[in-house]
Amino acid sequence: MGSNTAVRTVYRLSGVAPTQDAMLDALDLELLDRLGADPHLPEALGVPAVYVTCGMERTEAPWCAPMARTTGITITEGVRRTAAVLLLAVDGTVYAIGCDQGYRLIPDHLKDKRFGLSFAVRQMDPNLIRGAVSRSLGQGRTDISLVPGGAPVPLLGIRDHSRIVRSLGGYLDELPLTRTRDTRGRAVSAQGGCGLRIALGVEPQALLSDLRAIARICREDIPHPELEFVDHLAPVEDTTTLEALDQALDDLLGHPSDGRISVSVPSEHHAAYAEATTYVTRINSSGALRSDDFDPGYVLTRARLAPPGERLRALREGTVTLARDRRAGVADTLAVTSALTWLEAGMSLGSRRFFLMEGEWYEAGAAYVDECRAAVAALFLASPSVSLPAWIEGESENTYNNRVADEERRDWLCLDTRNVANPLRPRDQVEICDLLMPDGTLVLVKRAGSSGPLSHLFNQAKVAVELLQESARVRADFTAKVARLSRRELVLPDDFTPKRIVLAMLLKNRENLTPEAVFGFSQITIAQTAKALAARGVTVEVIGIPESYAAPLPLPSCHAGDGAAVLG
Repeated sequence: MGSNTAVRTVYRLSGVAPTQDAMLDALDLELLDRLGADPHLPEALGVPAVYVTCGMERTEAPWCAPMARTTGITITEGVRRTAAVLLLAVDGTVYAIGCDQGYRLIPDHLKDKRFGLSFAVRQMDPNLIRGAVSRSLGQGRTDISLVPGGAPVPLLGIRDHSRIVRSLGGYLDELPLTRTRDTRGRAVSAQGGCGLRIALGVEPQALLSDLRAIARICREDIPHPELEFVDHLAPVEDTTTLEALDQALDDLLGHPSDGRISVSVPSEHHAAYAEATTYVTRINSSGALRSDDFDPGYVLTRARLAPPGERLRALREGTVTLARDRRAGVADTLAVTSALTWLEAGMSLGSRRFFLMEGEWYEAGAAYVDECRAAVAALFLASPSVSLPAWIEGESENTYNNRVADEERRDWLCLDTRNVANPLRPRDQVEICDLLMPDGTLVLVKRAGSSGPLSHLFNQAKVAVELLQESARVRADFTAKVARLSRRELVLPDDFTPKRIVLAMLLKNRENLTPEAVFGFSQITIAQTAKALAARGVTVEVIGIPESYAAPLPLPSCHAGDGAAVLG
């Protein structure tokens, strides 16, 4: 007996009534006729459903003729591709499941673009993300990260207020799906973007149960705290703003290109883009351009020829077909896309800046404040991993650090002003940290009455990590100094690089250190610091230091015998 599940890509369709007639009408009937597709009306599911199947054949593969000219040997091999798509209505929502080339039969404009991603941010383990696709506003750039074994979100470098995450792949938390019940104890993975690629039940009731479970998760569950940033940057929805942006872009399309419109590959079609050798572009014309690559000049020229007010519509309705072979027959087609999804454009309305990406408008900076606040809040744990004693009024930073290591945390090492040579200028010195924990955690301490000292602290953290990761000389100097000063009670590996940093702060006129208590400018810089370090695989935690007004006790300086100046 076969498996009870099969990996499928399921899409949620918008604007399609949950009836068989409406589902059939939603498909491209002319395309189905050209493919000779067969429609079916399955009853086994017990819900309204339409099932379309077809085969696409070529008597001769596209490589046969050119290779015959190259080798002088004539070989004829045929090509057969299949396609199937199942549309079904579950609790009033229409879903589409494609098999083989069946995804081509699902009109792009009907797909809920955030369906799979909505599931991913609610159900994926943020520490085991296997891959991500993201786009940077206004840069025409797509970044693809692949980590087959899974990695924490920060290592992927996708958390940024100007970056739109299009797809996430990874391992799932426990959830009530057929595959999970059948493989208890084994990891289950999924890929969520526009569609959701996941193992679904094969039997009718199992499939319906899985779709209902997925719908419930998207509707009722909240995103993982480490993944909620994905929802911070959402398309513009205000109709008045959208109308103004569309009008401004329509006007821009009527003028010769001035660089404000650039090209990017639609995120759902990267695989087709890598395989395609022919592009068939048809815009506002019965004719089409066949080219070896996407031709933005032709697209913009065709738009400019349209009447005012019709240019943007011409691009939305225009198509770009990606094909394996110049003949671009039905068996060679890889994807059919809207011409507009290939273009990015920047537009301003007063002081507000917007960018068009894959046919949707986004406002630059709209998520900046929320993302900064979320990034800072994530650094303050509900239960801090460590605590430090009170800082006595009038006590110097060096005396405080020395007291912590000598009296409070005897297994910690005080490294305040115990510096290493700067590889860029050996006569100068760099302080790596104030205190070193037995597990190699760097602790940086600062008492501040303004944002200036905190900026120094954050820069020191970044410089320390970069030098330890990038300079063998700094690593050797640092590990040797740690072994010597601890009398070899603390010995770091020769290739030591930090995995964790604790920023310990006492802020003037702040009774308790909370995200809101951090100076406004420092909230921005600490968020930037944490993101930069996270991208290097270093986690950051912020803890507060209480203040005491008792008289300080005299203690020896921990830099005796090592009178080096401090830089950074």
